[in-house]
Amino acid sequence: METTLKWAGGAAFIGLSSSGHTVVFDGPPEGGGRNLGARPMEMLLLSMAACSTYDVVSILKKSRENIAGCTVKISATRAEDHPRIFTDIHLHFVIEGEKIRAKNIERAIQLSAEKYCSASIMLGAMAKITHDYELIPTSGA
Repeated sequence: METTLKWAGGAAFIGLSSSGHTVVFDGPPEGGGRNLGARPMEMLLLSMAACSTYDVVSILKKSRENIAGCTVKISATRAEDHPRIFTDIHLHFVIEGEKIRAKNIERAIQLSAEKYCSASIMLGAMAKITHDYELIPTSGA
């Protein structure tokens, strides 16, 4: 895998992924940025959440669960001193669907966290990662 990152002035950077997609990063005005894109540490959290959510949705579909939606709310705490690494990360899955079995949701989250989500497993080497979920029935459930 190869990617490219180009400085775009101030605190802005443009990333080009190996799959050909562009991502804009920027910092806050007080740090020389213009607030034109996400911060790098925000992207780490979003990347981990995307990786884990992909797994959870895929596993639930393979389990023949009728999933209609999945949103993840991520909260994280960073160390006070440099390097300001994440010390705690919490993923709260909001799953929508009809008659989805709790045991399958729990299994999907656990499999993602322990086996499939490379991003989560990597960040978990430094931070304590926790998960929970809520199930929102869709109409007809």
